[in-house]
Amino acid sequence: MAAMVELINDGSVTSAKGFAAGGTYAGLKTQGDGVLDLGILLSETPANLAATFSTNKILSPSVVLSRQRAERGVARGVVANSGCANCCVGVQGLADAAELTELAAGHVGVAPEDMLVCSTGMIGVELPMALLRQNVGNVGLSSGGGHDFARSIMTTDTRHKDIAVSVELDGRKVVVGGAAKGVGMIHPNMATMLAFMTTDAAVERSFLQAALSRAVDKSFNMCSVDGDQSTNDTALALANGQAGGDEVVAGTAAAEAFEEALTYVCVSLAKDMVRDGEGAKKLIEVTVEAAATVADARKAAREISTSSLVKAMVHGNDPNWGRIMMALGKSGAEMDESEIDIFVDDIQIVHEGKAIPFHLDSVVSAMASSPDVRFRVSLNIGDASATAWGCDLTEEYVTFNSAYST
Repeated sequence: MAAMVELINDGSVTSAKGFAAGGTYAGLKTQGDGVLDLGILLSETPANLAATFSTNKILSPSVVLSRQRAERGVARGVVANSGCANCCVGVQGLADAAELTELAAGHVGVAPEDMLVCSTGMIGVELPMALLRQNVGNVGLSSGGGHDFARSIMTTDTRHKDIAVSVELDGRKVVVGGAAKGVGMIHPNMATMLAFMTTDAAVERSFLQAALSRAVDKSFNMCSVDGDQSTNDTALALANGQAGGDEVVAGTAAAEAFEEALTYVCVSLAKDMVRDGEGAKKLIEVTVEAAATVADARKAAREISTSSLVKAMVHGNDPNWGRIMMALGKSGAEMDESEIDIFVDDIQIVHEGKAIPFHLDSVVSAMASSPDVRFRVSLNIGDASATAWGCDLTEEYVTFNSAYST
């Protein structure tokens, strides 16, 4: 982490000033110890809003409504439910999404149009509005409720995912917090993954949108669990300015520092999602460097990190570099086979497109001994680079998803 960005111990989406959140159990998921399935995140004052959404042609009405309201560029908060995606349910889905925002807005005392809505869970099931009407009033909001909000959006996640960092802007410390969920149907192309970022910095609206879009491209759009893109993917950023100070605008040192902090939060959440991927035992980090363009580096890194054969090879601690080369070759990136170098956990195994002598047991041991496996591929034809994250493919993933609805 750069020196100007500091991790906040036990940080959450409510670590920034002027944000409150909470969660409750409303009956959307199977009840268990500490299970939450309905949450609200709220800014005490109107906040500038940036958003990116799923590009899937089949969209949840919750996404449709939030996308419409996000065009205003300002909001007070979001109500989110897990256990039901509110997708493929016809026109009733849009009515239910709107009603849920009205219920949440009435509970916290804001206008319905100032609330966005996110849903995640089973596709093809209507929101149980009777349960939501009965329980939305049980969501208690507080500045310490960030962890409960993060828990309320979990579906098959095994742990909640949140973080906060501080960064100095023009001599004033501001906070960027975040929460996310998603461990299956994860292959974001945004612009079942949800991400919420908050900051008490005053951030100009157009720059906030540009910074979020770039951060999403470097983080959520570079992570994959199974190659499937959700109908509900949403990433939101709220900036309420309660830390004071001048508004952050593009082209300034403050803008650069803020975007660095925002990107750090997004990358951390993306990696947490992949580490918790359904059935996953290992995180795969793929860096492609010395590419002709950033677009080529991104394509190549994503192709390697999402390859089923590469994922299976990592699960078995098998340094079968031919699979990396195969995935690289089908990515469409510009390359010269005779220039390619490949490293596994900093051990070089390919030089100029050909295998070089390496100690097999050492590479196998390196792959087996760490929860993270790192591949570095140098194309040696340019100066662009990109990093993508994936996870291994395990028997548990297949078993779990073979009976998801039953």
